[in-house]
Amino acid sequence: MHKADLLVVEDDPALARLVSYNLEKQGYMVRHAADGEAALEYVRQRRPDLILLDWMLPGISGLEVCRRLREQARTAALPIIMFSARGEEADAIRGLDTGADDYLVKPFSMDALFARVKAILRRAPPADKTLRFDTLVMDRVSHKVERDGRLLSLGPTEYRLLEFLMLHPAQVFSREELLKHAWERSSFVELRTVDVHIRRLRQTLNEGGGVDLIRTVRARGYALDKVQDPD
Repeated sequence: MHKADLLVVEDDPALARLVSYNLEKQGYMVRHAADGEAALEYVRQRRPDLILLDWMLPGISGLEVCRRLREQARTAALPIIMFSARGEEADAIRGLDTGADDYLVKPFSMDALFARVKAILRRAPPADKTLRFDTLVMDRVSHKVERDGRLLSLGPTEYRLLEFLMLHPAQVFSREELLKHAWERSSFVELRTVDVHIRRLRQTLNEGGGVDLIRTVRARGYALDKVQDPD
């Protein structure tokens, strides 16, 4: 049975340890990030089943983390419980309007937290742990990708590009759209960099032969598709 993977984003070490310890006792797999940057980096590498997100974080606030996650296709539906010492109704509304699924006011009891986590996970849409397209298989838990049973060696950016394309097969995306979904908003990346990473991804996918699954659409962008445009 799959253990839900939770990410606790909290800069108070004592509270982070308390929450993590009690959630682990409930049978969850728990990871911790101490600030917004670390949380976003973790999610880039591995999509958790639920995030417990403190509002007041050093650097990037919890509100901004939530907003950025909601802007990304792969994390738009990622369950988020926000918690904060800000107990005014207006604060809770602001947190929910930003995209949080639930809002807890500090201090809260562990029983209240457990109830919220269980309720959110029950109604959360199941995340696809395995993506398939033609002979490609992506395990999003172990971050392994195979084609025809052959394990592929992908860098982090190529992995994110392929994951996004596998989530939207046969759809054509411009370089700007791929930049938005495979790179962080704060990254300053030229459009031609997308072409470089697409070329690396294509080379890796095609090392063992077979149909080229990356379709280039002139003046538009790229798609994951077995149907190639005629020359």
